Amino acid sequence: MFNPCKEPPEASTLFIVLRTIAVAVLSTADVPPPPEPEPIEITELLLPPVLSTPGALCTSEINPLGTGCILQQGGLLQTGSFLPDGNHVIAHVNYTDAPDPDNIYTGDQIILINPFKCITCGVSPDNAQGRTDDLGYPQAFRDGKRILAGANIIDCGEFNLTSDQCSPESTHIHPIRWNTAVDGTGEGGTLRELRLHPDNIHLGFNSFTATAGKLGQNGYVGRLVFNPSPTTGLPLAPRYDLTNVNLLLANSTKNQPLLIDGNQLRISNEAITVGEFRGFSGTGREATYVGYPQESSNIDVFAVDLTTGDVRRLTSHPEYCDPVDISADDEWIAIMDTRGSNRQMFMAGMRNVPPLTELASVTAASSTRNNGARRFFQPYLLDRYGDRGDYYGQRINEAGDGSPGSINDPNWNGGADPRFSLDATRLVYYQMLVVSPACGGQNPLPCPNSTEPGGRTERAMVAHFTSRKPIPITPVEELSDTIPWATPYEPGSVPSAPLAISSGTFTLQGAAAGSAQVTIAVNADGTAIDSVAVTYTNFSDDGLTFLDGAENVTTRNPSITLNVVDWYSDLPDGFHLSIDALTNIFDANGTLSTTVNGTLYTQPANGT
Repeated sequence: MFNPCKEPPEASTLFIVLRTIAVAVLSTADVPPPPEPEPIEITELLLPPVLSTPGALCTSEINPLGTGCILQQGGLLQTGSFLPDGNHVIAHVNYTDAPDPDNIYTGDQIILINPFKCITCGVSPDNAQGRTDDLGYPQAFRDGKRILAGANIIDCGEFNLTSDQCSPESTHIHPIRWNTAVDGTGEGGTLRELRLHPDNIHLGFNSFTATAGKLGQNGYVGRLVFNPSPTTGLPLAPRYDLTNVNLLLANSTKNQPLLIDGNQLRISNEAITVGEFRGFSGTGREATYVGYPQESSNIDVFAVDLTTGDVRRLTSHPEYCDPVDISADDEWIAIMDTRGSNRQMFMAGMRNVPPLTELASVTAASSTRNNGARRFFQPYLLDRYGDRGDYYGQRINEAGDGSPGSINDPNWNGGADPRFSLDATRLVYYQMLVVSPACGGQNPLPCPNSTEPGGRTERAMVAHFTSRKPIPITPVEELSDTIPWATPYEPGSVPSAPLAISSGTFTLQGAAAGSAQVTIAVNADGTAIDSVAVTYTNFSDDGLTFLDGAENVTTRNPSITLNVVDWYSDLPDGFHLSIDALTNIFDANGTLSTTVNGTLYTQPANGT
């Protein structure tokens, strides 16, 4: 199963007869009622001034401080975490200016906001040997002296990052290396979406795979060990090595969401299915991830206990979620989600449909959440128990009049990741204004004019939870190097395919009534699923919702990231979708829609 944080492929929803007799509301003795909405104030952080023309001169009239100018579009690449002081916010920016050998404010850099300081500007090549170019997802270490940025650790040595003594001369940028070769040679494996464990000793990350011509990925957790003088592997420069690496793949049937026994098929909601690792809980006891759906086309975030392997479903809204952060005391969850946009409702709005066609369609179903570079994310706050019943959290930026540039302007959409301050009283997130080609031209949405200074198309926001008292910042228990349910990674090994499913026709019994006949076709070498066909007969898991009808999904991959999906759901012409896992441009032939309680949800127009 695949789900890159930036977009996976496969799309469609089924259109079958739905008879809803009642609405079930989750209620257990262990889960309290949802919290009441709390007061939230939103402020915007000050960013460096912009240059509307790349390569123009950032004059003293534009920036009297002489600390550079960022691009008007793409100038703020990402906000990161707060520093431990709860005031400074880390950001990844892109400076632009006319060529000048004496100008240190140029290119991709890591800065502090509130107040401003550039951390990486002017760091010499000698202090950054072997560093990687990517500085994404910047996160502070609790010592206040180091920052994780991409596959690098920025280190000010004995000085705090905010100190004047943390200068370009005292700053080093060390690469992170994951050994994947038996003999320890080479550059090591490619790391993406890195997240620092709160013990500041361990690191989680993802790495892409390619199986049967199709893109996939796996999640890992390993220990960071500083190696001042490596003798094998590249780069031969001071670096951090990842040791005791665990593949987040359960070493038994615990990794299988669908279990087959003879001709019977069963769904296991206890399965650990890390499609994309997303981070850790505040105490570090759990890892969060986007996993195999528990409802058809419903892409959600889960948490797994790193010791016991117990799984919790954090989100259940039919819309798409992947960016997530959990407060230091594990009491609050912040997400970026498309809920409220109706972007995914055409395929996921029908509830309690078992996740069967996902064997062929999950990547496309998750890729439809974006329109190219445009996200439809907005920030939401959930309590520690997540979505339940009719509780789907509190939209953090709900206050506002929706006018251009307001905090809830629908043309401003969030990116990954929102981040709590350590005392849980604030949350930082960033947004991007929709720009061409996701608007204008043939797109029915006119491109809005930015109301930001200089016409900037990104902004950094802080949510203040004004009724909260700061929580105490307590030490974090060190994570064990051994994750009992995971698979120890051995250099040179190739992870097995995550789903162990064979061709055949199987029966899924409804927990309350009826059944579903499921026919699965696997490719010739057994490495990928080509098609899934399902026929429902009075099927119900809860005795409240009943399904009758059929659906048939076939997928093929003209390239490693491109998914072409043919989806039939009791519709005479069917639904045919072509979508790339990394570019996310919706291109469909046919229609797919879902009607819930009299409301019709239709697919996005092509190219939108």
